[in-house]
Amino acid sequence: MMEKWLVYGQESHALREPCRMWICSSRLFKEDSWLWDRSAHPGAMVHAFLIHTLRAPQAQDTGLCRVLYSCVFGAENSPDDPRPHGAERDRLLRKEQILAVARQVESMCRLQQQASGRTPLDLQPQSSDEPVPLHEAPLGAFRLAAGDPFQEPRTVVWLGVLSLGFVLVLDAHENLLLAESTLRLLARLLLDHLRLLTPSTNLLLRADRIEGILTRFLPHGQLLFLNDQFVQGLEKEFSAAWPR
Repeated sequence: MMEKWLVYGQESHALREPCRMWICSSRLFKEDSWLWDRSAHPGAMVHAFLIHTLRAPQAQDTGLCRVLYSCVFGAENSPDDPRPHGAERDRLLRKEQILAVARQVESMCRLQQQASGRTPLDLQPQSSDEPVPLHEAPLGAFRLAAGDPFQEPRTVVWLGVLSLGFVLVLDAHENLLLAESTLRLLARLLLDHLRLLTPSTNLLLRADRIEGILTRFLPHGQLLFLNDQFVQGLEKEFSAAWPR
């Protein structure tokens, strides 16, 4: 039987140090625990996180998908490429890879809406008082073969919320259920705390707040099992550091 792990919310001494200690149980809901130092797991489970635009399904132009924010947790090396690896070239490569993922996600979201037969949701920005219908949001996952566009095979998990797409690019064999729940959590936090769907929101001016959420809920690209109490505690910490 596969064991499940629960991270449920005790921190080490320094609240703002980059490395924390998390208490993990050996089985779900069992509180006898041992300490896990996430610095002992340097490999990122999540390769990248991104937010991009979603256009109305009837739009025909496929060149207008825009990446609004991206964070890459693990850079790829190309040992077989004889060309020199400059910082600018690596940055452009990552930008091309992320944009390719965003375009595929937009296509998948359109196909899912068409296959479901549901009337497409209004993709216009909301007022800040309207609830965000996350439970109705299209959700999906697909595989990327090696070389398309990343060197290694990857799995992409995506969530479409009105005019925005939220995406996790994972190692090929990661826990999809955990990735989906993490993506829903990140989307809710970002929408609630940053008002991303309001017309006046500028993600470029809120990149530090996005990074603040990722640091707490997706540290160094690590997927974590978090219970509600711990999530609430981290939300309070974030709200204190970044008042709305």
